[in-house]
Amino acid sequence: MKAFETKKYIERRKQLCSLVKEGYIILLGNSETPMNYKANTYKFRQDSTFLYFTGLNIPNLHLIIDANTGKSTLYGNNLTEEEIVWMGYQPTIADLASMAGIENAQPLNEFYKFITFIQEKKFNYHILPPYRDDHKILLHELFNVPIANINSLVSEPLIKGIVTLRSVKDDDEIQHLDEIMNYAYKMHITAMQMAHEGVKEQHIAGVIEGIALSYGNGVSFPIILSKHSEILHNHDHSNVLKKGDLMICDAGFESELGYSTDHTRTYAVDGEFSDVQKEIYTIVLNAQKKAISLIKPNILFRDIHLEACKIITEGLKSIGLLKGDTDEIVKAGAHTLFFPHGLGHMLGLDVHDMENLGEKYVGYDETVERSSEFGLAFLRFAKALKPGYVLTVEPGIYFIPPLIRKWQADKKFCEYINYSEVEKFINFGGIRLEEDILVTENGCRLLGKKQIPIEIQDVINTIKQ
Repeated sequence: MKAFETKKYIERRKQLCSLVKEGYIILLGNSETPMNYKANTYKFRQDSTFLYFTGLNIPNLHLIIDANTGKSTLYGNNLTEEEIVWMGYQPTIADLASMAGIENAQPLNEFYKFITFIQEKKFNYHILPPYRDDHKILLHELFNVPIANINSLVSEPLIKGIVTLRSVKDDDEIQHLDEIMNYAYKMHITAMQMAHEGVKEQHIAGVIEGIALSYGNGVSFPIILSKHSEILHNHDHSNVLKKGDLMICDAGFESELGYSTDHTRTYAVDGEFSDVQKEIYTIVLNAQKKAISLIKPNILFRDIHLEACKIITEGLKSIGLLKGDTDEIVKAGAHTLFFPHGLGHMLGLDVHDMENLGEKYVGYDETVERSSEFGLAFLRFAKALKPGYVLTVEPGIYFIPPLIRKWQADKKFCEYINYSEVEKFINFGGIRLEEDILVTENGCRLLGKKQIPIEIQDVINTIKQ
């Protein structure tokens, strides 16, 4: 799968320059990372911002854009004779620059020289917050700044400019996301059909990761697949499934262009839901449906999150786990014993899109301040929605034994929580349901032509096929 047309990358860099306005924009590409010795590396993954502005999914490249003139220079080295023996033909740096519509191509040593030139002339420059240790070390060496103070180099205008561009997906990106949802569908349908008694979680996780590798870069994040669905990010796959278990499958596909999917389904082994499991599942599904129905431009996602919290609270009241006024329960945060995370996050080139740039820029802005309260503080995205935003909607209900025990010992929210009833659910696990949503001009829609089964009977039918 080839990158988008060259003109798209040229236009993206032009737009970035218009937002940053002046100075040199320095974008570091990623290098390969050794697993256990230098020549044995993990699968390469390019930096998403570098990928967004170049389309070049190749290691050991850097880019400098002159925001004053709009001119760009790609830096990298051509293969040595020895490297050619092991790697075969690879495009030259000049070839790569041409593919991305970049005017100039230079060897890497010229990159280091130019950084020195920028500092000597006291020109303004823009750098993103580094998330890789090798980039922190490189910036430390280039700018003579202690590694602990590397973020003093970071440019807020560059972060804000990139967030502005990457947040709104264009028609090509939306079409691509729609297409790759087919592979997410294959992964999740396969997991459902394998969720039978006696099957080891690892076997299911391995098969669906294989599907992702068969059609793209692989998974968009380490698969969360476990009968212990009360652990939000559970990457252990050592259990063997048995009747009565609930299994969560939170998994995504990453395309060759780097774009991600992210869906979650939770279902009973062999499709044999108990009445109680159906009750909790229905509460979560109702919260998700309500949240999706509210999505449209100019609505704060934080407000949609709170509406989902109210649906969950009402449902838990109906089965005796919570008591009191719904608005008061949600305002106090008593519901977060059962729903301790945010409703969703941005999705795109990263599964948590642009998280490395800082959630305060991606999910928040001058009009929406992040809460410090337990639960609401974990909401990754809260600001007003715009057409072209792509985000997840993933409510859940969990019974987390250590958290329940702690709150009960602290006598926390006893006026709202029926701990004697909660005790009956201590080994229940959890249920999370997640969809990928595009905000449209008048509302929203689910991405993809095929939708992963989510209604209880549809899930049961799929498992029993």
